[in-house]
Amino acid sequence: MSTESWFFIITGLVIFNYLFSNILDYLNHKNWKDDIPNELKEFYKKEKYKKAKDYSVSKNKIGFLSSTLSFALVFSLLFFNGYGLINELVSSFETNFIKSGLFFLILFLLNTLTSLPFSYYNTFVIEEKFGFNKTTKITFFLDQVKSSILSILIGGVLLFLALYLYDTINQGFWFWLWIGLSLLMVLINMFYADIIVPIFNKLTPLEDGELRSKIEKYSNEVGYLLKNIYVIDGSKRSTKANAFFSGLGPRKTIALYDTLIEKHTVNELVAVLAHEVGHYKKKHIFSGLIFSIMQIGIITFFFELCLSLPEISQALGGPDVSFHLGIIGFSILFSPISILSGIFMNYISRKNEFEADDYAKQTFNGEDLALALKKLSVDSLSNIYPHPLYVFFHYSHPPLIKRLRALK
Repeated sequence: MSTESWFFIITGLVIFNYLFSNILDYLNHKNWKDDIPNELKEFYKKEKYKKAKDYSVSKNKIGFLSSTLSFALVFSLLFFNGYGLINELVSSFETNFIKSGLFFLILFLLNTLTSLPFSYYNTFVIEEKFGFNKTTKITFFLDQVKSSILSILIGGVLLFLALYLYDTINQGFWFWLWIGLSLLMVLINMFYADIIVPIFNKLTPLEDGELRSKIEKYSNEVGYLLKNIYVIDGSKRSTKANAFFSGLGPRKTIALYDTLIEKHTVNELVAVLAHEVGHYKKKHIFSGLIFSIMQIGIITFFFELCLSLPEISQALGGPDVSFHLGIIGFSILFSPISILSGIFMNYISRKNEFEADDYAKQTFNGEDLALALKKLSVDSLSNIYPHPLYVFFHYSHPPLIKRLRALK
């Protein structure tokens, strides 16, 4: 296939991805209904429900503007040979690692400059207007600096690993890259709560009391060994409630946001925990890890395939095969496969959520879980009428109403 053909395919996919994403967003936004479902009438008063719709409108507008600017940046880099110009700028350096590192650093800075104003507006205008924001400007900018440094460090390590394998092995390097990325993913899953989270938040062991006693009692009854139970200071950024579970094997950790503890009863919190234990007991965590490893294998295989075709790098403005231009070309060309794999992974995830809900119902209390889900949705002003197509492509969790009806 000629260089021109690859250029038109890449450009066409960029346009398709932009239109496809925004059409789904539009359908999802327009799917709001005026009637409040029976399951939520006692929680959603008309004023609160209107507030949720207004929140959705505001988020939709800023999301559209942000995606449009991102699309304009990528399209301009393609149409005006921007990738080729950046490639020429870094080509004077001798080592491939420095060339590729500088190339991606320039793109990272461009993306940051285009996305930062929208992130700031979303935090200090939209989230502030609807009563969610607790982030100070100092915390906001510190978060940006920390996440940027973390992204550069992790990205640099991954780039060095990939380039080393590519230069050393070349043909068939995808297999060893697959192994390396899979091991890294497992390590991050194991040590996320110990290494990554403390960079941004303070984790405090849950104090002795009714909640800790009930969590430990339930965990012992179902044979689920917890390494740590933490409270995370989510309230310093938002009033929204959340929780996360991380770790593998003996390193399992639960972190409850302080806002979650504040807004929910002890039984509701244990029900949320029971749901997460259900994922473990039903082998969802293990199967999800296997699926992710398989997905990484597919990604690395197609990545090497793209690098073996010099026309792809040339379509992006390179004189010949270029590792960093190959990554850009691959990221765009792989998007249709990514959409298909996303559909499959989301379908499995939604199925798993129903199973975990049922496990919580059987081993603890379905009514408490339903109550917790209602409060979480209403407090965060969630869309309770997502469009079926949007759910099909994007939702890793079933819509709230379906979960509540399944719990009955």
